[in-house]
Parts: sequence; C-alpha cells; structure tokens
Amino acid sequence: MAVHFKHPVIACSIIALCGAASAETPISTYGTPGLIDMPVATPLEDGLLVPTLSYGGGTLKNTLSFQISPRVTGTFRYSTIQDYDGPGKTRYDRSFDINVLLMEESGVWPAISAGLRDFGGTGIYSSEYLVATKHFGDKLAVTGGVGWGRLATHGAFENPLSVISDYFDTRGSGPSSINEVGRLEADQWFRGDAALFGGVEYRFNDRFSLRAEYSSDAYVKESGSAGFVQNTPINVALSYQAKNGANISAYALHGAELGVMATFPLHPERPKVPSGREAAPVPIMATPQRSDLGWDSSSTSTSSGETALAAAFAAEGLVLEGLTVSGDVATVRMSNQRFGALPQALGRASRLLANMMPAEVGTFRLVVTEKGMPISTTTIKRRDLVALEHDLDGSWRMFARADIADAVGTTVPASRAYPKMSFGLKPYIQPSLFDPDSPLRADLGVEATAAYTPFSGVILSGAVRQPVVGNLDSITRLSNSKIRHVRSDSGLYATQADTEIKHLTAEYFFRPGRNLYGRLTAGYLETMYGGVSGELLWYPTDSRLALGAEVNYVKQRDFDQLFGFQEYEVATGHLSAYYDFGGGYLGQIDAGRYLAKDWGTTVSLDREFDNGFKIGAYFTITDIPFNDFGEGSFDKGVRLTIPVNWLTGEPSKEGVSMTIQPVTRDGGARLFVRNRLYGVTRDAHTSELEDRWGRFWR
Repeated sequence: MAVHFKHPVIACSIIALCGAASAETPISTYGTPGLIDMPVATPLEDGLLVPTLSYGGGTLKNTLSFQISPRVTGTFRYSTIQDYDGPGKTRYDRSFDINVLLMEESGVWPAISAGLRDFGGTGIYSSEYLVATKHFGDKLAVTGGVGWGRLATHGAFENPLSVISDYFDTRGSGPSSINEVGRLEADQWFRGDAALFGGVEYRFNDRFSLRAEYSSDAYVKESGSAGFVQNTPINVALSYQAKNGANISAYALHGAELGVMATFPLHPERPKVPSGREAAPVPIMATPQRSDLGWDSSSTSTSSGETALAAAFAAEGLVLEGLTVSGDVATVRMSNQRFGALPQALGRASRLLANMMPAEVGTFRLVVTEKGMPISTTTIKRRDLVALEHDLDGSWRMFARADIADAVGTTVPASRAYPKMSFGLKPYIQPSLFDPDSPLRADLGVEATAAYTPFSGVILSGAVRQPVVGNLDSITRLSNSKIRHVRSDSGLYATQADTEIKHLTAEYFFRPGRNLYGRLTAGYLETMYGGVSGELLWYPTDSRLALGAEVNYVKQRDFDQLFGFQEYEVATGHLSAYYDFGGGYLGQIDAGRYLAKDWGTTVSLDREFDNGFKIGAYFTITDIPFNDFGEGSFDKGVRLTIPVNWLTGEPSKEGVSMTIQPVTRDGGARLFVRNRLYGVTRDAHTSELEDRWGRFWR
C-alpha cells in the first residue's frame, strides 16, 4: 500500500522529522550546491536528498535536490514571488535544474561543473553556468565561474563561446505565452552575453560558516515590478549546522534585502533506526526428531506439525499457504505480509523450518507468492543454515549456495490460505497543489477498505473515502484544455463528491506459462475511470529485463465518484520495457495510447536503495502539439517513495509515496491501475533478492 501526496512542502515536513544526514557542500537559496545565489562546483554526497526552504526579497523557494549519481544533481523548485506581475500579483513558478560534475577536485586542480537552472520551466530563473571550486585545507573554499542568461544580467560581456561559432552570439527569446512554458529551450543554452561570478566559504568549525559572493544576477524583473533593491553585487550569509544535520542560514542580498534559509538533508541509506526494531529471529536449534514435533510416520502427512508451523509463521508476519513433504524435501508455499526485504522473510521462514521439520528433511523449497501467484522458488539446504548462521560473511555465502528459480507449475496446494477476508480503516490526506488561486489545498478524512479472496489469484476489493475536514470543495478554477478533459477536471471530482468510491474491483492474477504473469481487472479502477484492464508480463526470474503489454477499455466516471458514468469511453494500452541497470537504477519505457486517445511514449528513471527508498523522474511525449497541450507543453514529474520501516524502524511492506507534478493536463495521461505486474513480481526475482540478501539472517 502507498499513500500518495503531490506537494514538496509535505515531503519536506516528513523528511525534516526524520533527517539524520548532513550536507558538507554548501546549499544556495535555490536549494542547490552553492554559496548564496551563485552555484559551486562541489556536488552533494552521492544519494543525498536535500529539501530546502528559503525566503528573501519577497520570494519563497521550496526546493528538493537529489544527488542522482556521484556526478549528477537534479532539482525541482516551487517558488512564490510577491508582486512579480505587478502590485498584489503573486507569481507561482515551477522549475527544474540539473548540474553535472565535469572534473573532480584533485591536487592543484579544482572541481569543475556545468549546470542548467530552470530548464523546461517558465524561464524566470533560466540560466546556465560553468563553475570551478577549490578547497584550501578544511576551512576555506574559493569559487569562480561564468554564467549566461539570468546569471549574466550584471557585469555582462560578449560570450567567450562566440570564438567557436557565431551561434552563441544571440540568446533565444524564451517562452512568449503560457502555452510555450515547459519546453526545453535549447536555443538559449550558453548563448548570449556572459558574466563572471565568484565567492568564498570559510568554516570556523563544524557548526558555523561564513559565505560571501560576487553575484552576476541583477534581479532585473524583481527590481522593476516587485520593488527589489540592489545596492551592491555582494551577498553574504552566516550558517549554523545543527547536530542532526539541519542547516539554518541568514543572508543579506545586494546590500538591501535580508533572508533566511533552512535545509534538512537526509540520506536514504541512513534511516533513523538503522538496525530496525523487530524482535531477533529464533536461533537454529539441534535437529529435532519427528515424534517430538507432532509429525506422524508418513512422509507426506503433516498433521499437527503443519498446524504448529503455520502458527510459527503467523507470529513472524508470514502466511503458510501450503506444505508438502516428499522424501528429504519440504516444499513450502508462503507469502510475506510483514518484511520490506523479502530475504529477511526467507531467512526467518528457513529458521522455523530448520527447527520444526523432522531430521530426515534436509532441503527446504520456499515458494513465494504474491496476489496468489507463485513467483519464485528459493531452495536452501538445512546443513547450510546450520553452518552459516554465525559466519561473518554468512549472508552472501548463503546467497551463493541458494538456488532461485521460477515457481511456475508448483504443485503445492494452497490448502490453508483461502478463502480469506480482510478489513481496514485508516486516515488519509488528499492534497491539491499549484492552483494559482490557492497553491495548497487538502482534505483529511477516513478510508475504509475490504478485500475478499475466495481462492488463489482472485481478489474482490474496494475502498471508500469520507472527507472529514478540508477545503478541496472550494476549488473554482475550471480547465481550459483544448483536448478532452481526461485529467484536468480533477477539481470537479473534488467539489462534486462527498462519500467517494476510491476503487471497487475484481482482480485475477495467474501464471500462463514459464516466465509469464497475467492480470485481469474489472470494475471501478480508479477515481476517474472504470472498465476492464488486462496485462501480460514476460519476466524471467534471473533476468534484469522485463517486457509487458497492457490493454484497457474504460469509461469516465461521474464527478460524484459513486456508481455512475459519463459518456466518454476509450481504449488504451501500452507496450512496456523494464530494465534493472544495477546499482539501484531502474529504467522503464511505455509506448502506446493514452486516455485522450493520443499516442506516445513515457520514459522513467528511478534510483532505488536496498532498503526500498526510491526517487525518480519521468516525462511523456505524445502526438498532441505542445500548443494544444497547454501550460507545461508535455507531462513530466518527480516521484518519491519512503518505506514506512525507514521512518519508524518497524518491519513493514508499506510506504509513503509522493508525486510532484508541475501541472496536471490531459496529454500523456495514463490510466491508474492498481497492482501492475512488474511491481507485484519484482521483489521475488534474483536481482532484487541479491540486492537485499544482507537481511537474510536479520
């Protein structure tokens, strides 16, 4: 289960409560590596996530930066600029940045980076830079660079790149209307006049530091319309870093404006409770005798022994769905309901089998199921469990000795698991953001869920929401989209609904053959659409590549989110390719037909850490012209998933998910279907098991 948010401020709030990292690289008011307004060349620590809030000169910036790789930094920013469009007219701006480390600092050579600020946005902060930073000891760092665009509005001179080509002489004009916002304005990059900037940082100790810079940003628009005063190009800041890594800064801009900034860095690989709070697993005991455990004399009869084993599994948050014993091999069909890392569930199940199966059973075959489908079989020898339990390198040696294979065709009957019924009641928060009339709205309410599984692979489930407090019903802005309103009428779904049927579906999961997985779903699939959905996935157990196909026929639901439908209906579908590049990088390409009957492709890239913490971005290009798409030009966004066990230390498979989508339009809109097969099956495949096998003995 995931809770979905769409606001960076909420993300910052959650992260700030749990952050336990520090940023050695200074952070600018733009939330990126920098002094005050100017960038530096030093990247963040690999994998570091840095939410930043800054306010100065009438501008509030909410920023989320992530060190995507050792050399690449990505940033999303949401800014509120008072009086930008005239007295009393506030501008709400969304922008993306990217910075690439070209050369690491080494010996006498400085670090050198190049970056784009506000590419694919409105262009308010649009600029490019080439910057170098050199450290002198552990206290002093000196930075110098050259900027273009907004970073060349003070002290500008002729572009030095013009010696290469006169192409660099003139800079593009940028977006001329709201419909042009969001495009990659490559005709601006590193073109037009340039200007120099620079600065220093001095660290007094590990708590306090002083920064000063010469700024090449003249705040031209803000000076003209928002009353920004610029007396000098010099900016200064004093920073304090707390023990938990949070950094608070006060700064002065251009000799006239004061500001404050706070950063809350965290590292996904360093959770608040690194070791977890779950009880220790049971130790492996001496090999027991059959009669001591309640097993009868038949090698295939399990009697009271199976009942005891099922109870032991349940105590660990595991479900024993079935068990067969043949000769010296015990085959267990099981599902993991508790642990975020499947190898931890396999390890605990293996210990229980070693302690509770008769001495003559020397091989354990663990068949892992998801949604009733057998996914993979992990075979473990009892003697290896005994030999490696206390081995310093026992986890990896156990992985090397284990055998992982496709579980298709498994003959273990699911005799104990079905039918089953479950109910749930929980609070929810549903935000709405980026509306110029009110950038942040939200409803808080209660969600009731129920699921019935009559037999393996079939799930009947539903969720109903009842808002309790909030202001989503105050949305008044209507969509001006030129194309079918397949998503942009989301405000009408908020204002015209009270009690909401979130979903009401029948699902069937099955294995049509080796390396193949299937799903059929029918009903009210999501908030806005109901219909039927079918999916087929090819995903060999030991493969990093998976290929899928999905076909849907849906009809748009009534705005009250109850049982009725509108007239609009559409057939959609995609061919998908998924690839695990290793190192935690996951790529996905989806090509096909979207809800507005447009054809195109979605490209996604995520970085997932071994504990399940995931950060990624996506974009979609379809055959809808940019001008018809409207503001944003094409669909794009940033997404973040934080495992609950990262936040609490308690074992859990649940997570908190946030999608930061600059603007919701109708082009490139895909159907939301629960339980798509790649996400359902991936954890039980070899590459993912290997990544998390370090928790096998936990």
